Amino acid sequence: MDVARLKTSWNLVAAHGDQVPLYFYSALFLSHPETRQMFPTNMAGQRDRLVTALGHIVSNVDQVDRLTGFLRDLGADHRKFAVRPEHYPAVGEALLTTLRHFLGDQWTEELARDWAGAYGLVSQVMIEAAQAAEQVHPPWWVAEIVGHERRTFDVAVLTLRPQYLLPFTPGQSIGVSHPAVRAWRYYSPANAPRPDGTIELHVRAAPGGAVSSRLVYGCAVGDHIHLAAPVGDALTLRAAGGADLLLLASGTGWAPVKALVEQVAAEGSHRRVGLYVGARSRPEFYDTDTVDSLAAAYPWLTVTPVVGLDPRRPGEPTYPVDRALADGDWRSRHVYVCGSDEMVGRAVQTLSRAGYHAGQVHHEGLGRHWYGPAWRTAVESPPQDDSGGAR
Repeated sequence: MDVARLKTSWNLVAAHGDQVPLYFYSALFLSHPETRQMFPTNMAGQRDRLVTALGHIVSNVDQVDRLTGFLRDLGADHRKFAVRPEHYPAVGEALLTTLRHFLGDQWTEELARDWAGAYGLVSQVMIEAAQAAEQVHPPWWVAEIVGHERRTFDVAVLTLRPQYLLPFTPGQSIGVSHPAVRAWRYYSPANAPRPDGTIELHVRAAPGGAVSSRLVYGCAVGDHIHLAAPVGDALTLRAAGGADLLLLASGTGWAPVKALVEQVAAEGSHRRVGLYVGARSRPEFYDTDTVDSLAAAYPWLTVTPVVGLDPRRPGEPTYPVDRALADGDWRSRHVYVCGSDEMVGRAVQTLSRAGYHAGQVHHEGLGRHWYGPAWRTAVESPPQDDSGGAR
């Protein structure tokens, strides 16, 4: 397999932009129409994911260790789309057809063998990972909605009871889908694991978001939704050991931060925790009672609300990171940041300029067009919604 030849050919194909995934899916659905039901009705986001995934795979084809982990995660996760081993040849056939179409005269027998071999290795790793995952957890859990509270016009707090235990670590994200929508979104539970196994989600309805809008406006107590296995570790506390913490949250990015506070309380580790919770205006603090109760219950927790838009200073938004750095020096602490892409990007850049090193600042990868935080982190370079991509 000629790695340089693979990369060169992919760069030539990728230069055709949106035409590539459009042609690929047309070829796949025409030759194997049974696969259409595995994909969402609106394919716009799916096309972006294909190109991103292929680009990441090809660009790392000579870095086996990094690529294998990515493919294993991808293979295990694809079970929630009902992908079976027999579907992989169909995808490979459509991929080679697409490459041949866009490369034209540059498509040779040697290149065809290279791509067939590369895809064979990719599919083998993904299939084996899916089979291994079958022994650990199901493709998805069915969960009953046992609580549904509209906190603002576009934010709802849902309490879910999975049919059986769904283990997760605070800071991870779980896939969520409604049976009527062939699409998945990722949300971080707003609680540490509970004895009764229930899970709390904070959901903001994103414009055009099929899943988020259904969860906020179209669900009620007694309805059932699907949950996928937890992914991501960028926001978990394991890397921070017993260090004191600075937590920066905005909007529904408060959800995983709330889970981290609950974890610290359950551990009894006596960490000192500084929490800055931001919203654009005071009415948008949708979980004030919980924040106040946590602050009252734990002397090691200090809470500072941050109103982003001050009528006295129009056009000058205040971010949680701005207020935190104005209040003190937190460089002895690990910092966890969660919110919109804009908020997270601003926080990371500000902290970096203030002398905080990358290893102490924890956040998910940026970008909304991806399956979930595990893969966004894999394919995104360090920073430079739906809100935050995963909320």
